[in-house]
Amino acid sequence: MSLRIAYLTGEYPRATDTFIQREVAALRARGLTVESCSMRRTGAEHHTGPEQREEAAGTFHVLEATLSPRCLIAAHLAAWRRPGAWLRTLRLAWRTSPGGVAATLYQFIYLAEAAVLAQHLRARGLTHLHNHIAKSSCTVAMLASEMSGIPYSFTLHGPDIFYEPYRWRLDEKIARARFVACISHFARSQAMAFSSPEHWSKLHIVHCGVDPARYDGPAPDAPAHLLFVGRLAAVKGVPVLLEVLQGLIADHPDLRLTLVGEGPEREDLERLAAPLGDHVDFVGYKSQDEVAALLREATALVLPSFAEGLPVVLMEALAARVPVVTTRIAGVAELVEDGASGLLVPPGDVVALRAALARVLADPEARRRMGEAGRVRVVEEFASESEAAWLAALFEGYATDTPPKTLRPESCA
Repeated sequence: MSLRIAYLTGEYPRATDTFIQREVAALRARGLTVESCSMRRTGAEHHTGPEQREEAAGTFHVLEATLSPRCLIAAHLAAWRRPGAWLRTLRLAWRTSPGGVAATLYQFIYLAEAAVLAQHLRARGLTHLHNHIAKSSCTVAMLASEMSGIPYSFTLHGPDIFYEPYRWRLDEKIARARFVACISHFARSQAMAFSSPEHWSKLHIVHCGVDPARYDGPAPDAPAHLLFVGRLAAVKGVPVLLEVLQGLIADHPDLRLTLVGEGPEREDLERLAAPLGDHVDFVGYKSQDEVAALLREATALVLPSFAEGLPVVLMEALAARVPVVTTRIAGVAELVEDGASGLLVPPGDVVALRAALARVLADPEARRRMGEAGRVRVVEEFASESEAAWLAALFEGYATDTPPKTLRPESCA
C-alpha cells in the first residue's frame, strides 16, 4: 500500500540522533514516503556532514511556522472546519496537563503547534504521523492526531521519560497511539508498567539500528586508546571514567582517551581532566564517518553511564569489532553479553570499571574474540535495514487492520 508518513521529533537532524536519520533513509529505500518534521531548527553544529545538511534543508520546522501569525491563524481557521475535533483537542490538552500555571501554558502552546502541524500534514497529503522521543513533541503529535484525524505512533526510548511518566501522560499517549515501537524489552516493560493491559499487544520492539557495512573492517589493534562517544553530561558518568584513567596510566603510560560529543558540562569536565594532560582529548561532535574512523583506531569503547535507553554507539562499536566496556543498566544487556561481546560493570563503581578496562587493555585475544562476537550480534538483530523492514511491516499492518502479533519479526521472535 502507499503510505505517506511524517516523522516528527524535537530536533532533527541532530548529531546525537543519527539513528533516526538512518531509520528514515532505510524506510525511504523500501519505497515509503517519509517527510521529516522538527519542533525546532537544529544549529549548524549538528550538521556534521552532507547527510545532515540535506535532511535539515528538507525538514518542516513546527515552531518557526507557529511563530508566524499568518500561519498560526490560517492553521486554526482550517482546524475550525472540523469544530468538534478542535474542541476535543482543546479538552485533551487541558485534561493531560500535569497541573500548574506554567505546565498549563505549555499545553496551550502545544495546542497551537498541533494545529500548525495538522495543517501541514493535510496540505502534504500525509496519512500517518510517527514521533521519536515521547515527551513534548509526542504531546504535539497526540494533539495533532486528534485534531486532524490522522493516526499517530511513536518510538519509546527513555530513560528520562520513565522518571516522569505521569507528567508526560505516557498512559494517554500509549492508549491513543496506533502502535508503540519500544527500543528494547526494558523500554517495553516500562510502557507496560504505565499503561493498561488492553494496550500491551500494540507495544512492539523495534531496535534503533546501524549500518554494519559502514563499520566493517579488520578488528582494530590499537594497544591503549579508549573512546567515549556521547553527551558531556553527568548522566554519562565521565567523571568516573576520568578517575579510573588516573589509576590506569601508571601501567599504560601511552594510554589515550578521546571524548566525542558536546554537552552542558564540557568545561567542568575539561577542568577535571586537566591534570591528565595529553592523555585526554575532547574533540566535540563528529560525523558518522569520523566516528567510524575513530573506532578503527580504538582499543575499546567505554560508556560508564548511570542511565540509558539502549545506546546506539554501543552498536556502532560492536559493528566495528571493537569491544565495549559499559554499565549494566536498562536495556544494555539485551545488546552486550558480559564476557562475550564486552564487559558490563555496575554504574558508578570505580573499582569495577578500572578492573574491566585493565582486563581489556591487557588481553588482545579477548578483545578480538569479543569484537567478532559483537559484530555478529549487531548484524543479526540491530541492522538498520532489517529494523526498518520490521517497522514498515508495523506501519502497513496497522494501516490495513492486520497488525503483526509478535513483539519482534518472526525470524527474531
